[in-house]
Amino acid sequence: MLLSEAEAAAIDARIAGLEARCGVQAVAAVVGKSDGYPESVWKASALGAALAALVVASLDAVHPAWMSAHAALAHVLPMIGVAAASALGAVFLPAYARLYLSGFRAEAEVGQRAQALFLERQLVRTRARNGILVLASLLERRVEVIADIGFDGRVTRADWQTVIDAMTANLSSGRPPTRSVKVSTAWNRCSKGCASRRKPVPRPTSCRTGRSRRAVRE
Repeated sequence: MLLSEAEAAAIDARIAGLEARCGVQAVAAVVGKSDGYPESVWKASALGAALAALVVASLDAVHPAWMSAHAALAHVLPMIGVAAASALGAVFLPAYARLYLSGFRAEAEVGQRAQALFLERQLVRTRARNGILVLASLLERRVEVIADIGFDGRVTRADWQTVIDAMTANLSSGRPPTRSVKVSTAWNRCSKGCASRRKPVPRPTSCRTGRSRRAVRE
């Protein structure tokens, strides 16, 4: 569930309005996942093998004669097959992969991905230090907002958290991260804070590129 063209256009319009109203530099990014999480695949594979071994042991107890006649196939193939199927599920099925994903690890990876994008888009180089990045990571169902020091005293931590909570609720329910009244209300509150607590600064040009306002889809 990455952004469609219509959804990306809607986010672009919202970002453009925020930039025009508050004189900030904003980038929104939606990514499928913030890391490969190879440990999730190994965990899924190990669990599949363990469950298959349990089934094989149970069948051995119930039908020992049949199991003895087909010992090699009965013991090896089920464990290999179930382990492989479980590993593939962790790769291609997000809902299944989340079962093996540590919340602490997910939070750390989304935070690192957001910081990397913030630097990659050179948002730290705005003249007024008023760059902002909003990252939604779908697998982890987490949202990260990074605002430069130019927002200090203009938008509170509680205001940003309102945006994060509203967008996270959308991700958890399978909706696009920006499509809800709560998200719009939260963003309007933040933009009003930017516009009212300090006079708007000139639109920054130091890091303006043709892609700077586009919603990033990865």
